[in-house]
Amino acid sequence: MRPITIGLIREGKTPPDKRVPLTPKKCTEAEARFPGLTIVAQESPIRCFSDDEYRAAGIDVRPDVADCDILMGVKEVPVAQLITNKTYLFFSHTVKKQPANRELLRQVLAKNITLIDYEMLTNENGERIVAFGRWAGIVGAYNGLLTYGRKHGLYELKPAYECVDMEDMQEEFFKVKKLPSIKMVVTGSGRVAQGAVEVLDLMGIRRVSVYDYLYLDFNEPVYTQLRSSDYNRRRDGRVWDTPDFHRHPEEYESTFRNFLPVTNLLIACAYWHPSAPRLFEEEDTRRAHFRIDTIADVTCDVDGSIPTTKRSSTIQEPAFDYNPATGELEPAYSSAGNITVMAVDNLPCELPRNASRDFGRQLIDNVLPHLVHEGSDEVVERATIARNGQLTARYQYLADYVAEQALR
Repeated sequence: MRPITIGLIREGKTPPDKRVPLTPKKCTEAEARFPGLTIVAQESPIRCFSDDEYRAAGIDVRPDVADCDILMGVKEVPVAQLITNKTYLFFSHTVKKQPANRELLRQVLAKNITLIDYEMLTNENGERIVAFGRWAGIVGAYNGLLTYGRKHGLYELKPAYECVDMEDMQEEFFKVKKLPSIKMVVTGSGRVAQGAVEVLDLMGIRRVSVYDYLYLDFNEPVYTQLRSSDYNRRRDGRVWDTPDFHRHPEEYESTFRNFLPVTNLLIACAYWHPSAPRLFEEEDTRRAHFRIDTIADVTCDVDGSIPTTKRSSTIQEPAFDYNPATGELEPAYSSAGNITVMAVDNLPCELPRNASRDFGRQLIDNVLPHLVHEGSDEVVERATIARNGQLTARYQYLADYVAEQALR
């Protein structure tokens, strides 16, 4: 392979993100695995791995990495910090035409930047090959149990962001033994949901089938995991078809109402398309059979699949209350009759060292082999949003999104 230098940039978004694409050990592993690759780190006071940890691993730490061939970060790079004619990898959050990042993409084009978005790095089956999703599920489920325990005065878990790492967090798990015989639902079957299930299993909470969950009583806390077919159906009554659901979600309706009378804690981890049905509606929360009083909305789609998620929350203040009677939001734990919602939108940041190790493993195994070799590569090409001052063919649909900002 050709000589290539990757620079790990200092995160500039406010509030700053502590995660890193590659940990110190992953940097040295990558350099050994790909001869000709050199990795340097930009000085940063906020990374979960310190500058000294990178230096101890033999990684050069500099105040400026502008001379590197490829610049890697995690979150969106502030417009003022973008360097002309460079290749960047980060989560741009532009592919869904997010209004907040329209100017970012416009400046990427104006500065002739090649933008490769982690979110769009996929295999030939369209499956993502690098993601923080597992850690969103792990922290989200933990926060859900923390919120439920606090709401009902059962126990106090140490917030995940105060834990050194996953091992430290696991020291808190014994406290949930004080849970009564409640029922919990996890929606989804992807990385996020599997992370949530991982935590519930480690806590010793029993998993039961969907049928048993709906129709049996238990003398211990239990959970079930739902796939899309468990809580959606075709409007015309035809047989369930998963590929069709993903192609035409507007032709389906929710049957999640079956779970409303028996569920205490909802952990929402399923990807949701705006054309797909919501799990429930606000008016459902005012009905006598609605039992859910705590929701961990790991997906955190504001006004999305969970109608009580009217805003996101923060790591320091992770929960708020939804008042079913008024439809208004109130401070967390304001009233026993409220629904308490945890909707932190950057959950992996609460365990940044673990999340970064996992992400780096995926980068080395699934992305770097495609990124550092000579010539074009389909994996990298699919994720390249901009090049040579133009949107690539796959992302031409963003042209009107970019132009709208230019007209303002």
